[in-house]
Amino acid sequence: MPGSLYGVGVGPGDPELVTLKTARLIRSADVVAYHQGVGKRSNARRIVDDLVPEGAVEEVLQYPVTTGEVQHPGGYAGAMADFYEECAERLRAHLAAGRDVVVLAEGDPMFYGSFMYLHDRLSGDFETEVVAGVPAFAAATALAATPLVRQTDVLTVLPGTLPEAELARRLADTDGAIIMKLGRTFPAVRSALEQAGRLEGALYVERASMPEQRWLPVADVDPSSVPYFSLVVVPGDGHGRRYDAPEPSAGAAEAAQGEVVVVGLGPGPDGWLTPEASDELSRVGHVVGYAPYVARVPQRVGLVRHASGNTVEIDRATHALELARAGERVAVVSGGDAGVFGMATAVLEAQEARSDLHDVAVRVVPGVSAVQAVAARAGAPIGGDFAVMSLSDRLKPWSVVERRLRAVADADLVLAVYNPRSRSRTTQVADMRRILLEHRDPGTVVVVGRDVGRAEESLVVTTLHDLDPESIDMKCLLVVGSSTTRVSPTGAVWTPRSVEP
Repeated sequence: MPGSLYGVGVGPGDPELVTLKTARLIRSADVVAYHQGVGKRSNARRIVDDLVPEGAVEEVLQYPVTTGEVQHPGGYAGAMADFYEECAERLRAHLAAGRDVVVLAEGDPMFYGSFMYLHDRLSGDFETEVVAGVPAFAAATALAATPLVRQTDVLTVLPGTLPEAELARRLADTDGAIIMKLGRTFPAVRSALEQAGRLEGALYVERASMPEQRWLPVADVDPSSVPYFSLVVVPGDGHGRRYDAPEPSAGAAEAAQGEVVVVGLGPGPDGWLTPEASDELSRVGHVVGYAPYVARVPQRVGLVRHASGNTVEIDRATHALELARAGERVAVVSGGDAGVFGMATAVLEAQEARSDLHDVAVRVVPGVSAVQAVAARAGAPIGGDFAVMSLSDRLKPWSVVERRLRAVADADLVLAVYNPRSRSRTTQVADMRRILLEHRDPGTVVVVGRDVGRAEESLVVTTLHDLDPESIDMKCLLVVGSSTTRVSPTGAVWTPRSVEP
């Protein structure tokens, strides 16, 4: 009968933090396995020195490399994948022979632990159980006696190995945070905390629950003294990272020089962000927008981020105007061009609705639109007259969309289509195709651009007859040609500028 595999968390370091269940399983194990570095003793094994039975077989799973350079065709990732395969085979032999195998894991087995890679390879073939352990960050907050998150606070756990700019952005967008994997990453982590405005109050905790444990403010830490067994605790305050617009003090409204700058970020790549837009973003104190767009703005010292969902345009526009009314410089961000189905209209609409916001200065900074990006990838399909429409009927009835489609088709204009389909709007592309085929030749050229400018980019040139509505989603932008749009011998799609009478 095959043996069973157990992944057990032995906690952060203090043997008294080992759970009763983990202790029982270790004492009865046939095989005890644990990972350790070259020239180092396993910390997990040290924690349970008094629990491993004398007759148990010990499998030392020694890492072949560190994060440095490796001589492996697959690099570090390839070397580690081979290592985990070899470890799994060693344990598989014990399990197949009927021996129960207990794998020790520092902290919790499924929290940045090596056991999970063995679990991936063995759990499908053998009975497997995972036993939770006390994670290091729980011991760290206990040592510092610091509440981590309260009420509606959001907790984010981050590896310090993230790129500094990405780490800063994520720190700015969360309430409480834990930053793991320090050591050589500490200088970049400290810089990211400062950029995100989270350095004050951030705590450095070293070897939590071990005899040599200590903690101090991150700002006071000597970067050269940071070991692997350390982390940073960024406490939340119980209020969430939501920022209400400050109320101007008496006379401040007249003296304030706040403004709202509505910025188009382009379709995605950093190279498509214009220098003007980048300059504006570098000078504002607040950035407001749909969360994925706010995430594209680099974090820096003093920048406050206000991210929200996709269907509250007027709410966030009003919030931005209120911030500006109180004297703040605010950027409202949109993908593509802010004036093409973007936030520029929402800001002006919100301003018109509130008389106390009429005096707030509003500027719009253009960006590369998605239709420009798709058209450029295809060639020059909008080289002649063209129309731009959204198939979304969230802000206008479908009857209006249908009437406009017929007008565009009757005028023989090239048509760029935004928002073609979503999870809740599944019939519009088919309806559009049917309407256009009443006026257009089935061989009319259609360009389907998906995620243009991103790593997943694809571009398909098809015809109105062959267009598959089921293949279209919200990541797509369509360009439906006119009667004169054609495909060149090199595959470029283009529309002549001249039209015969």
